[in-house]
Amino acid sequence: MVSEKLKAILAVLVGNFFFATSIVAVKHISPSLITPIALTSIRVGGTAILFWLFFGLKAGTNQFQKADFYIILICAITGIAMNQNFSIKGMSLTSPIHASLLVLTTPIVITLLAVFFLKERLNSLKILGLLLGIFGGVLLVFSRDVTVVNKTGQALGDMFVVFGAISYATYVVLMKSIAHKYSNTTILKWVFLIGSMISIPFGWHDLLLVQWTSFDVLSWFCLFYIVVGATFFAYQLVNFGIYKLGASVAGSFIYSQPFFATIAAIILLNETITLTKLLSAGLIMTGVFLANYKPKGK
Repeated sequence: MVSEKLKAILAVLVGNFFFATSIVAVKHISPSLITPIALTSIRVGGTAILFWLFFGLKAGTNQFQKADFYIILICAITGIAMNQNFSIKGMSLTSPIHASLLVLTTPIVITLLAVFFLKERLNSLKILGLLLGIFGGVLLVFSRDVTVVNKTGQALGDMFVVFGAISYATYVVLMKSIAHKYSNTTILKWVFLIGSMISIPFGWHDLLLVQWTSFDVLSWFCLFYIVVGATFFAYQLVNFGIYKLGASVAGSFIYSQPFFATIAAIILLNETITLTKLLSAGLIMTGVFLANYKPKGK
């Protein structure tokens, strides 16, 4: 019988796999076929439709305490509207593996916010895990030579990715405060519904300009993967992990994203595996283990 903790660990890993590999999918279609703001509208709006289609009439998923409304509203703004817009804009401008490194800003912010607002303890093993994960991510990214054609554009993309990471960190910590009260789908269907009400009006003009006839089979698959895999499924998996593992521990699994992004780059961009990349992956996994480790009896 698989333990609940192991299920949560696997869920967060798969969720981060979707997030990491979606960077390649985003770069394939944006901004060449669809602008980032239009893609965000489709991603958020499409996911909201899926949640309400599958869980809209499910008993007990349409009610929540009025006192929690403001938390759900802020989660929708930070974790959906802001995170998706900043992240997709950044991914469209910077390199995939570079973006995955900058996403490592998230667990740092999550840990700090969790310590101050959720009173989670910051022990020496967790600190060591954070440092190892960051060091492994740095090695992983700098082991790959990236030719920067537009340095100004990449710098702007980096900034947007960091803003997206900070927004998502805020979402994760706030989600922890209400995750024990409601089911995973109850929270997500509402935050995506509210998030779509914010994102779609901003992207409506660009949506009308999309030339859908320019999409080939691979482009349609990338769009499907972004909406269904990297959003609809990924958010459910990560939220389950937040509930079972805690905000800072679940957030630390984001260190796996550079590893997954590199594997995708090797397969899709014909990059080679080097000793440095293997070492980086080992450091990242060790960091995740230490951040998640708790001595017996505690």
